[in-house]
Amino acid sequence: MSSNTLDDHEYALFCRFLEHRCGIVLGENKQYLVRSRLSPLLGKFNQKSLSDLIKRTLANHDVTLINAVVNAMTTNETLWFRDSYPFDILQQTLLPQLAKSGKKIRIWSAACSSGQEAYSIAMSVFEYQTRNPGALAGGVEIIATDISSEMLSLAEAGQYDNLSLSRGLSSERKARFFDTSSEGNCSVIKQNIRNMVSFKPINLLMPYTNPTRYDVVFCRNVLIYFSATSKVSILQKLAACLQPQGALFVGASESLTGITTEFTMNRSGSGLFYSKKI
Repeated sequence: MSSNTLDDHEYALFCRFLEHRCGIVLGENKQYLVRSRLSPLLGKFNQKSLSDLIKRTLANHDVTLINAVVNAMTTNETLWFRDSYPFDILQQTLLPQLAKSGKKIRIWSAACSSGQEAYSIAMSVFEYQTRNPGALAGGVEIIATDISSEMLSLAEAGQYDNLSLSRGLSSERKARFFDTSSEGNCSVIKQNIRNMVSFKPINLLMPYTNPTRYDVVFCRNVLIYFSATSKVSILQKLAACLQPQGALFVGASESLTGITTEFTMNRSGSGLFYSKKI
């Protein structure tokens, strides 16, 4: 057996560990994904084989290793203004409605990955404020969370290379919201946009200790990686975190039909969102 091979039993044990730890469901025949994601950790943690690395992870004693494995296995596919319609709905429908109260508006970007979604929200809020001076008198608080400490560090830094910037970001927004870094091939989010977002770690499977009730929650392209039972649990917790009639955005390929009855689907323009039932 090669150093990068897992037998069926080891793979099954690791799948159970991963689902329990962070909710990710790998399914059958994804050994290749485990190999590609975890092989770079062998040298870092002085392990001779993938089997040894998995055994050490499952022993559950080395927190640093466990966090590294979770970081490596977490899917972090993201881009700016993904699918566009959630940000259009935010600017054209939700912010005008919420602004009427004069209260602080709270928005949560769950599973924020390397920060593109959270900063896209902040840019959208800034653009709305620019067009409507004084409209958001109570201010806007944006919280961004992720299970991956590595992704949160990248997000907080707010620095992106040219390839990352080319994915969904218009040249106009790049010029308006970024400064070129001293390295030349990277750009950094302008400080006023960075200041709008606070980042912190949250595992969506665990109890949420923050008593804050949010007006809008983005939990997009996340549920597809969880089991049916975990989806129900997460949606119950998201509903509990939302204000009455608060808005929830999920991914374009995700649906709440048959999973929960706590939300009502709303169509707006070319997209849709869900609102928490009163």
